Amino acid sequence: MKILVYYVGKPRDTHANRMAEEFILRSKRYARCEMREVDPARFDPWVKHPSASKILLDPAGKAMDSPRFAKLVSKAEQEARDLMFLIGGASGLPEAWKQEGAVLLSLSAMTMPHELARVVLAEQIYRAFTLLRGHPYPK
Repeated sequence: MKILVYYVGKPRDTHANRMAEEFILRSKRYARCEMREVDPARFDPWVKHPSASKILLDPAGKAMDSPRFAKLVSKAEQEARDLMFLIGGASGLPEAWKQEGAVLLSLSAMTMPHELARVVLAEQIYRAFTLLRGHPYPK
């Protein structure tokens, strides 16, 4: 299993990416993980990773609490399936991607900068792994 976090747009605040990268680094104890910027005009997630489950972050998506998110990660682990998370930039994600995504996920009903969404998602990925393994971090 591999966790892929792709985001659109350059971060305005490099500190936000450092925080997200720290949680991705911690998550590498449990699975192969990577996070990087993509350009939707030159990147097709369905061609690049055809068998990965695509989870698109969108304010109109489904809300999940941490235990439910951990179940999503657990299911992917059990099926040995890669999870790809796509985070839009200031203008969101391309409409064509939204129509093809397996899951639209909302991190919050509140609007947040896309840099902060990266940090929240990366932390939730790490939290999911620690919840699944009984690590004391989530307490």
